Amino acid sequence: MSYQNRKEIPEQYKWKKEDIFASVKDWEDSFAQVVEVIPNLAKYKGQLNNPDTILEMYKDVDKFGLQLEQLACYAFLNYCEDSKDADAQTRFGKCSSIESKAGEMTSYIDPEMSKLSNEMLQEMIDDKRFDNYTVSLKAIIKRKPHILEAGEEKLLAGASDVTRYFQEAFNRLDSGDLDYGSITVDGQEIKLGHGTYSMCLQHKNQSVRKAAFERFYKPYISQINTISALYEGNVKNNVFVSCARKYNSVMEMSTAGEDVDKRVYENLIESINNSFAPLHEYIALRKKILGLETLNMYDLYVPMFDNADIKLGYEDAHKLVVEGLAPLGKEYQALLRKAKDERWIDVYETPTKRSGAFSLGVKGIHPYVMLNYQQTTHDVFTLAHELGHSMHSYYSCKVQPQAKSEYTIFVAEVASTVNEVLLLNYLLAKEKDVNIKKYLLSYFLDMLRTTMYRQAMFAEFEYMAHTRSENGEPLTSQVLCKDYVELNRKYYGPSVTHNKEIEYEWARIPHFYRAFYVYKYSTGITSAVCIAQKILSEGAPMVEKYKKFLTLGCSMDPVSELKTAGVDLLTKEPFEIVAKAFTDTLAQLKELI
Repeated sequence: MSYQNRKEIPEQYKWKKEDIFASVKDWEDSFAQVVEVIPNLAKYKGQLNNPDTILEMYKDVDKFGLQLEQLACYAFLNYCEDSKDADAQTRFGKCSSIESKAGEMTSYIDPEMSKLSNEMLQEMIDDKRFDNYTVSLKAIIKRKPHILEAGEEKLLAGASDVTRYFQEAFNRLDSGDLDYGSITVDGQEIKLGHGTYSMCLQHKNQSVRKAAFERFYKPYISQINTISALYEGNVKNNVFVSCARKYNSVMEMSTAGEDVDKRVYENLIESINNSFAPLHEYIALRKKILGLETLNMYDLYVPMFDNADIKLGYEDAHKLVVEGLAPLGKEYQALLRKAKDERWIDVYETPTKRSGAFSLGVKGIHPYVMLNYQQTTHDVFTLAHELGHSMHSYYSCKVQPQAKSEYTIFVAEVASTVNEVLLLNYLLAKEKDVNIKKYLLSYFLDMLRTTMYRQAMFAEFEYMAHTRSENGEPLTSQVLCKDYVELNRKYYGPSVTHNKEIEYEWARIPHFYRAFYVYKYSTGITSAVCIAQKILSEGAPMVEKYKKFLTLGCSMDPVSELKTAGVDLLTKEPFEIVAKAFTDTLAQLKELI
């Protein structure tokens, strides 16, 4: 369902922004106060040499940060409602400018704090007055060996403003300069782009999928030398910075930046390499179910089962999600109902509304969820997914102080995926229609295939590229394409044709310009599946552990946070559990065919 404008939408389906600011006038008054306060953020410069002053600084930065967060969130929600609203654009832009200004005014804090002795920093960590700031203080101690002299830091900062253009140049090429051409779909000419390409790969007609695949890759192939040079430049810059900061590798620098032991990355790659058998078996089954003489890389996204969509209106979908998440307890269910009844959720699409879906936590208020709800199975799971993010934000913001309330990217997808897995189990248990049951099982298998396996393949490619560069080897287009297609063969196995174009897939992945980022998708879904299984098998005791995890924000390192929920990524056990879940689900699907 969609509407032509927001005025047509009943109030109960629109988020209640007034919970943040009652009116735009109130927002403007608060914004004016923040502008006045910004210069005060610099008053501690050169003074961070005693605990009393440092504590006062932290409190002032917290107070400012909370007010700016609420301003920015309100402006962002307005902007998402109508991306063509000039006033909303202006308010959003003003917040971005203030955030940049605040960053400049507080840039002295880390360098000055890093000059303090470890003894003094530890004394503050042990001082109860600093309980809200122990994470920041511990991070300074860990970073100290990698912080350079002031002049060197200034030089690196200046260089980063230049080297960021490797990513920027790729983004401009990918989003603006490449011409993906057009293909004919159901008698109509369709211009290809990232969104339409994805839709074409799900088309029932294999010739449409083939045409989209071959046409979409043409511009990447034609520009492969340029893209290879951009990626090699990006990798070389990562290697340079890691050496300058005295790390042993880029991977070590990246994981340390998130306070994650590099053994997690190594466990992921090693464990995935030991669990290809069920993935290869699934690929072979997909070929059989689709009845294809040749299964191609462009045949991996088309649904295997027709007429299996769960078509529910939003009210019924929300009710289903609440029922499906009953294992998390009555309090959790009550919060899900509260999110709907108190209008945390913006439900329906309008022509100028931002596309997609997201959840946004607002400290001191409550989370907000944006949907563009349609009556599809995907949208039912999207509702569960975004509410998972919201509950994570709700519990963390409720329990943790400002400085510890925002959970890290490493754990960001755990709560959302736990919700999806629990909902899937609920639907499978109650569903009588065999066709829908087959669809749900394949939905879970594809979730694991695209998130656990595929992102791990991306992570392994990144590791190979950076290791080559660290060893002084050039990253030519031939080397990168050869490495990538060999990984593709290893991961997807012999039942699929590894089309020539797939050699170039690495060249269109924007995440590769954020080194060692994608592995978090794999560890996230691994953690979530393990947690969901434990909730279903252990009941209330595990639910309490999980809720404890939801309250932690960033008060601990992310691997330790997951340990509180019974997942230890420093061992191979979680990855083995998920590999078994894939195998068991595949067996269930085979029984129904």
